[in-house]
Amino acid sequence: MVPARFLPQTPEGADALPAADIFGEIRKGDMLVHHPYESFAATVQEFTRQASEDPAVLAIKMTLYRTSGDSPIVAALIGAARNGKQVAVLVEIKARFDEENNILWAKKLEEAGVHVVYGVMGLKTHTKTVLVVRKEGDAIRRYVHVGTGNYNPKTATLYTDLGLFTCREEWGQDLTDLFNFLTGYSRHERYKKLLVAPLTLRSGMEALIRREIGHAKTGGLGKIVAKMNSLVDEQMIRLLYEASQAGVQIDLVIRGVCCLRPGVPGVSENIRVTSIIGRYLEHARIFCFHNQGQEEFYIGSADWMNRNLNRRVEAVTPVEDPALRAELAAILALMLEDNRQSWDLGSDGRFVQRRPAEGETERSSQALLMERALGSPG
Repeated sequence: MVPARFLPQTPEGADALPAADIFGEIRKGDMLVHHPYESFAATVQEFTRQASEDPAVLAIKMTLYRTSGDSPIVAALIGAARNGKQVAVLVEIKARFDEENNILWAKKLEEAGVHVVYGVMGLKTHTKTVLVVRKEGDAIRRYVHVGTGNYNPKTATLYTDLGLFTCREEWGQDLTDLFNFLTGYSRHERYKKLLVAPLTLRSGMEALIRREIGHAKTGGLGKIVAKMNSLVDEQMIRLLYEASQAGVQIDLVIRGVCCLRPGVPGVSENIRVTSIIGRYLEHARIFCFHNQGQEEFYIGSADWMNRNLNRRVEAVTPVEDPALRAELAAILALMLEDNRQSWDLGSDGRFVQRRPAEGETERSSQALLMERALGSPG
């Protein structure tokens, strides 16, 4: 489905349906997109296409970890370079199983005049980010997309992922600093909003967890809900055990590997772990910290694994718009209430599939999200 703000607008008396002005919509306020329930082609792909053709756009910078063999996004980047825009793309040629494909695309991009960068020495670049620089009157405005998934139109129909569009100045500055770091123009180590691995992501997440521990120890409610692909990092697991022992209520939705044992008396009795297995591969990362009722939400490219926190370039962004935070809260609630595609991890390391109790309505989070998308405009 196409989100309402991305729907084509028909001028009075016109027969054609020109695409919505995505830059104008982003200026109205931040936007969150949820694939595949919302169209990747009509949102992220269209954002890139419009940027490549818009005469007001001066520059496009993007990280490419995986993309399809016939990528419209790469075609748009090539078109942007031919249209005289400054285009810089970081291509991760060590993306497992896509090495050959990425090398071929890198050559085509270079031939078109795109500035291709192959990453930072010793680190794999896994972040999912786009920066568009646009001249508007006498000012320069920066538009940003930070996502949880690859810029791949094919997997975008099979994987669940989230993306934030914003033109807030602090995000634009952070992405500018990040791309300067990736292209070797600076060694920037501080960011205003983004949590960036291997620089600030681990310490930032640890601080957020410790804040919940502090609330619980002083009589308040400590609560964490986190969704990711894998939970492996020993340091993060030990900190979650510490949080559980302090009374923090922790719900984890982990699709793949989970090295944490929930429900162990005296260790992790306040931790619950579930895994959603359904039609779509759960790929989005969402982190929610209760913060005494002033909930903070983050989305991004990183799991809590040693490689993501220490050996990769990752970007995790806060989501600050109240309506978008409510949307993320609703997504997490659906997953925690799932009684059809959810598997609970026991303290013995075994998963048990949930089943609706007698007389209980079946709740499949993926089916409910699809129904919600089909019920929306478009």
